[in-house]
Amino acid sequence: MTTIKMTVNNQSVGPVDVSPELMMIEFLHEHLNLTGTKFGCGAGVCHACTVIVDKEDGTSEVVRSCINGVERFNGKAIRTVEGHATKNQQGQIEALSNVQEAFIEHFSFQCGWCTPGFVNETTVLLEKLKKQPVSVDEVDNVIAKALGDHICRCTGYVKYYQAVKDLILTTEGLTLS
Repeated sequence: MTTIKMTVNNQSVGPVDVSPELMMIEFLHEHLNLTGTKFGCGAGVCHACTVIVDKEDGTSEVVRSCINGVERFNGKAIRTVEGHATKNQQGQIEALSNVQEAFIEHFSFQCGWCTPGFVNETTVLLEKLKKQPVSVDEVDNVIAKALGDHICRCTGYVKYYQAVKDLILTTEGLTLS
């Protein structure tokens, strides 16, 4: 057994004893009842299991939770798809994030299995663009680089990419004038 402690969606978790072989996705599902992160391929290829790790320097990175043990996240701050929406004191959703809203407006998903990974990756992309905007003519390439490894078996990616592009182009400060 190993003892871990972390922050998940702004909530302190642990210390808790877990098996060192436990994958992060299993910890989220079985210990925290956070089932929004999806297990797709189990090999880190599809990116459905992507979670966000917030670093102490204020930057964030996406990490696949199906191929990374829970020990890797010890002492870290994690965001899952459940952490993006604004909730009231009773825990009921009051408002979705701008990324979630954009995906709904564009009907970017059908089955939704890949959506949590796309939401997390897009969220990190927007955070990076707030710090380092790109020219409008670079937007398509930036989106393709960020989302290119994600696998969606339903929609063919066009609606995800269009939602992200529209969101980038309509959010002040993400592109250079």
